Amino acid sequence: MERAVPLAVPLGQAEVFQALQRLHMTIFSQSVSPCGKFLAAGNNYGQIAIFSLSAALSSEAKEESKRPVVTFQAHDGPVYSMVSTDRHLLSAGDGEVKAWLWAEMLKKGCKELWHRQPPYRTSLEVPEINALLLVPKENSLILAGGDCQLHTMDLETGIFTRVLRGHTDYIHCLALRERSPEVLSGGEDGAVRLWDLRTAKEVQTIEVYKHEECSRPHNGRWIGCLATDSDWMVCGGGPALTLWHLRSSTPTTVFPIRAPQKHVTFYQDLVSPSLSLLPPPLTLPFSGDPRAPSLSSADSVGWPGPLCQPVAAERGAEGPGARLLPRAAQPQPQPAARCARVQGGSGRGHGVAGRQGCGQASHAPLSSRS
Repeated sequence: MERAVPLAVPLGQAEVFQALQRLHMTIFSQSVSPCGKFLAAGNNYGQIAIFSLSAALSSEAKEESKRPVVTFQAHDGPVYSMVSTDRHLLSAGDGEVKAWLWAEMLKKGCKELWHRQPPYRTSLEVPEINALLLVPKENSLILAGGDCQLHTMDLETGIFTRVLRGHTDYIHCLALRERSPEVLSGGEDGAVRLWDLRTAKEVQTIEVYKHEECSRPHNGRWIGCLATDSDWMVCGGGPALTLWHLRSSTPTTVFPIRAPQKHVTFYQDLVSPSLSLLPPPLTLPFSGDPRAPSLSSADSVGWPGPLCQPVAAERGAEGPGARLLPRAAQPQPQPAARCARVQGGSGRGHGVAGRQGCGQASHAPLSSRS
């Protein structure tokens, strides 16, 4: 006589919805706290989760220490981009940017401090904001995304002061040349554009895909990542990951990486890309359900999902998801002296974040008025 097989108990609608959420979760953005101890990760459901890096990266880390300290609903749609100041976490989604106090988030009592919406052309236009960039010298924030424009917001007043137009398709990434001051932007149109913040004008355009050594027609021409170090720029995406000398608009090194890149940064005299098709060196779950299946993809994150991939790139850690490449992979010209240590955009506030404890720094953008 055969043993009876017990029927599976059907899950309720809420449990089914949560399981589907975890299976289709994508991590769009990450930012490290000013004290360097916490990681904020934003997903496609508008949630932000805060992880303790010291606990999760410990050699004695357990599953419990890899779970978020707190998770909260930040936006109605996906959290496309985030950046940290000395006290605040700024997050952007569909058509708006919001501010959160790091000190409040860590106390599990987080409330939105303020929110702002760029001046779009019509009230019906709600484009996604794909990139945020802090400009410390002028205490401003640059936003860019689906409307193909760069918007500059004064962090003291919350007023949008200028709009930079030139891209013909939506923008993916931004990078700051602090000495100039100039901003680089890259997008779906395949161009990297250099903007002078003093004159609010475009001063240089590099169409990467038009150079035969960089072109990869099967991947398209989109620019997905940017980083700059004085007179040097590294960019990738559809075209191959390439090091450029900006003054001469010359590609000096084409790195032999087949997969498109989603993040890149300079680390001392190395270039550290984060690849979209490689598994990460560390995975952190977005919540603590042990029944959730485990997926591994840097683009479409399931459960537990790679949340620390760009962090490894920032830290210069070698691993399958954060490779360190020498800049001089090929012979290159010597047009100008280069800095010994790089100050690339790294998700730590692009130079604004200090070494104080989270929420203890002196300056606060847009004080608490909403």
